[in-house]
Amino acid sequence: MKTLRIGTRDSALAVWQAKKVATALETQGHKTQLIEVKSKGDLDLKTPLNQFGSTGIFTKILDDALYAGKVDLAVHSLKDYPTNAPKGIIMAALMERGPVEDILVHKGELQFLEQKNGQVATGSIRRIAQWKRRYPSHENPNLRGNVQTRLQKLATNDWHGAIFAKAGLERLGILPEHYSILDWMIPAPAQGIMGITCLSEDLDVLEILASINHTETALRAKVERDFLNRVEGGCSAPVGAYAEIQNDELSLKTGVFSLDGKKAVLLENTVPLNEAETLGIKMADQALAQGAAAILENIKDEQRP
Repeated sequence: MKTLRIGTRDSALAVWQAKKVATALETQGHKTQLIEVKSKGDLDLKTPLNQFGSTGIFTKILDDALYAGKVDLAVHSLKDYPTNAPKGIIMAALMERGPVEDILVHKGELQFLEQKNGQVATGSIRRIAQWKRRYPSHENPNLRGNVQTRLQKLATNDWHGAIFAKAGLERLGILPEHYSILDWMIPAPAQGIMGITCLSEDLDVLEILASINHTETALRAKVERDFLNRVEGGCSAPVGAYAEIQNDELSLKTGVFSLDGKKAVLLENTVPLNEAETLGIKMADQALAQGAAAILENIKDEQRP
């Protein structure tokens, strides 16, 4: 039996995710081997993510490993993966979604939320835009690195707090005592979802991965990522989208924000499941018509050298 070589970034969280996939495959009788790599985004921890100039800074090296035949499949945090996969690569399966919330990790007191000089660190312009919309006078120091590195930076700086995805901290078992769920913050599209890619021509691996695909998660991810793709926002754009399924209906909440949070197009809609496939695209068109196109064009102008 062929051993399935699983490509992963070498951070603790990425390896945890890859091991989760490996366990799912081994449960079905397959042998697996983890192949660890380090991305450009992992090596440069100072440059803000939106200044790398393109999406896929955490994923390209795994795409290259697939092309080179060094791995048979690769595991990604789906929120980091471009909505259009490179030619010859397919998002073959999604694991069941984990926690989706953004959380504020703080130092035991929240009085700073009412003050003008709050400092809440994050490397995500989606989080910055939504934080500034609610707390316009606060500063958002740039925070990069793996989960443990970011927690350590928070502990050793005089910041009041930092924003994390709950999923990563929970998966590693390092969710701190002092945190608050930011239930008002719209998550990144596909936050909390692990995606698995392989070569589109590798029919054997495609068949194997289809057997561990979580169909409800796949629909939610499709709707959210369709919205992101249609508004032309990569992982470096302040775009949020979150879909839920209840009682044979799918609800989608979306937001497109200016960098300073002063402008936003916020939409919500609920449709029967048999109409859900196209909801992301329809709501993206609606958002663009209501001002999102102008917001994103202004962001592009601001980001040009």
